[in-house]
Amino acid sequence: MISKYETVIGLEVHVQLTTDTKIFCGCSTRFGEAPNSQTCPVCLGLPGALPVLNKKVVDFAILTGLATNCRIAPRSIFARKNYFYPDLPKGYQISQYELPICEHGRLDIETEEGGPKSIGITRIHMEEDAGKSMHGETPETANSSLVDLNRACTPLLEIVSEPDMRSADEAIAYLKKLHQIVVYLGVCDGSMEQGSFRCDANVSVRPHGQARFGTRAEIKNINSFRFIKQAIEYEVERQVDLIEDGGHVVQETRLFDPDTGMTRSMRSKEEAHDYRYFPDPDLVPLVIKEDWIERVRTRMPELPEAKMERFMRDYKIPAYDAEVLTADRLLAEYYDACVKLHGGGKVCANWVMGEVTRGFNEQGIAIADCPVTPEMLAGMLKRIDDNTISGKIAKKVFDAMWSTGKDADTIIEEQGLKQVTDTGAIEAMVDEILAANPDQVEEFRGGKEKVLGFFVGQVMKASKGKANPGMVNELLRKKLQG
Repeated sequence: MISKYETVIGLEVHVQLTTDTKIFCGCSTRFGEAPNSQTCPVCLGLPGALPVLNKKVVDFAILTGLATNCRIAPRSIFARKNYFYPDLPKGYQISQYELPICEHGRLDIETEEGGPKSIGITRIHMEEDAGKSMHGETPETANSSLVDLNRACTPLLEIVSEPDMRSADEAIAYLKKLHQIVVYLGVCDGSMEQGSFRCDANVSVRPHGQARFGTRAEIKNINSFRFIKQAIEYEVERQVDLIEDGGHVVQETRLFDPDTGMTRSMRSKEEAHDYRYFPDPDLVPLVIKEDWIERVRTRMPELPEAKMERFMRDYKIPAYDAEVLTADRLLAEYYDACVKLHGGGKVCANWVMGEVTRGFNEQGIAIADCPVTPEMLAGMLKRIDDNTISGKIAKKVFDAMWSTGKDADTIIEEQGLKQVTDTGAIEAMVDEILAANPDQVEEFRGGKEKVLGFFVGQVMKASKGKANPGMVNELLRKKLQG
């Protein structure tokens, strides 16, 4: 039934900026402080208090616009968006409407079929956040609603896409790429749990071949990729079922309930005229000259796609490795530093994607808190290269570095892990093992090649894992075939 219809999705993403202070006042934006402790007459909307624009917010907006291929407007205007809500102290939100700071951009994604697709970005505009309403969140406030205005006036970028996405998977691909970019830029911490990156999804369906869009429903404030996917898929199914049953979709705002996996009606959807936009009389037009844009452009970091291409080209790693290693900016920087210190692109990739990532996941720590620095990892890999330790012993050394913070050379020395490369010592162990296992010797000489693994294991056990594996294999074959 669903195959008769085409899904149309447009996304409005709210990106909370990592400025130290709010967009129109000097109050802190620190998360998790005591309710209403980070407020002033400006963000409380008290009479006579005047907003002053935070220049860093503009810099971040320009940077984001450049990274998403937008045109930076030479002149933009702040507007008042009027509506009543308990956590909106002024009774209006300062935003941008007719003249936003960035327009006509695009983001390229990979579709489910594996091909590229360009998603248009209609606009990026600056605005202030509202406060936070809390409804019965403690036993003492079970029958009350409280308002915390710490978040009021926190700077946001709203990034509005064209309705170019045709499935929940395409929407998630777009969101993940946008999320990756704003985190790489450093304009947003990307924390979806804290609401730093959240999304409104406009979803509609139409019969295949119909040019006119169907009536859309807006699903508000979803802060998880998994929930966004569930919400879109549920909403598509709901709209199709409604149409197939002879009903019609109503333009409205809906909320997603993660407990039920369903969307529910919140209110009828407002149109722009309902907000009575008009230019904010307390803020002059924002004029951005080309030299300002160029100053910001010089601060543009290497973005994920460019970094991925460089890793493949310079470090000779496959596309899969490069994609994994560039998914997170800090992980990419860790890997990059390790390769520059050691030189081996693929071996560094294997260890970073393997042991380093395993350590993060098992202990639930951030990359920035990794106890094994790139310098320590590169130093350990050099000890493998010069045959001081084997690859197997290296894992023991790595675990010790992780738990103690000591470097590889110190651990190798303290624990006596230096690899045995003395031919005479290894040969003596080989002779002893062969003499103790005559039946297995005959099996090998009778054509049972896999018995070699048994002998290798016995020699490594006798050497406490310190014998050079290559030398062990070579000596065993020489004596067994001699």
